[in-house]
Amino acid sequence: MGAAQQQGGADRRARRGRRRGKHRKVMAEINITPFVDVMLVLLIIFMVAAPLMVVGVPVELPKTAAAALPASEEEPLTVTIDANGVVMLQTTEIARDELIGKLRAIAAERSDDKVYLRADGTVAWEAIATVMGALNAAGFNNIGMVTDGGGPALDGG
Repeated sequence: MGAAQQQGGADRRARRGRRRGKHRKVMAEINITPFVDVMLVLLIIFMVAAPLMVVGVPVELPKTAAAALPASEEEPLTVTIDANGVVMLQTTEIARDELIGKLRAIAAERSDDKVYLRADGTVAWEAIATVMGALNAAGFNNIGMVTDGGGPALDGG
């Protein structure tokens, strides 16, 4: 009787050993939870950092009901006139007499002739027209005027 019990005990141990061996195999499944956690953290980081990456000169743009222009492949060239009448090319202040020469040099390197003109709402129309004439003389015929949305519409709406 004792021999039968010993044999049964050895058989149970052998079965337990086989079960443990099954659990020791490498998992072939991907654990997606850490991946999702990392993606959510990156999403939050980019959502916080994106508004800080906007480059520009602070101006109070006039409000209009105009629709947004489609985006281009190149980084947009921006000319800004601030409230004091200072002309900025991208974020660099530039003298008005140097504007045409710099713009011609830039036009020679760019494939896109689109330029965005930003002007403070308090700037006189004469200053804006003068800069537009300089843009035209430098070879930029596709000028987009940047405004803020949500302004008054002439259709009464």
